Amino acid sequence: MATTKVKGTNAKIKELTGTKPEKITDEQLAKVQKVINEINKSQMEIGQIETKKHAITHHITTLQEAVGEIRDEFEKEYGTADVNIQDGTINYPKENGEVNS
Repeated sequence: MATTKVKGTNAKIKELTGTKPEKITDEQLAKVQKVINEINKSQMEIGQIETKKHAITHHITTLQEAVGEIRDEFEKEYGTADVNIQDGTINYPKENGEVNS
């Protein structure tokens, strides 16, 4: 009597005899490793972006402090910090409805 091997019979025989596989297939291992590596790569990229975001935020804070210092200089020199940043015109506060000359 000749026997013919049917696909999946080894797994069925192991199942019937109570033998459990010790490892996943090489293809399954490669697939899960690829996905995990992509997750790790993406998380690292997020970390790099967050680090850059923090540095830029710190830089903006430093620039805002510099603007505050310039405003203080304008207040001392011109009595106002209301300046048109497009053309440099000083907008003096109105006193009694008239612009101070």
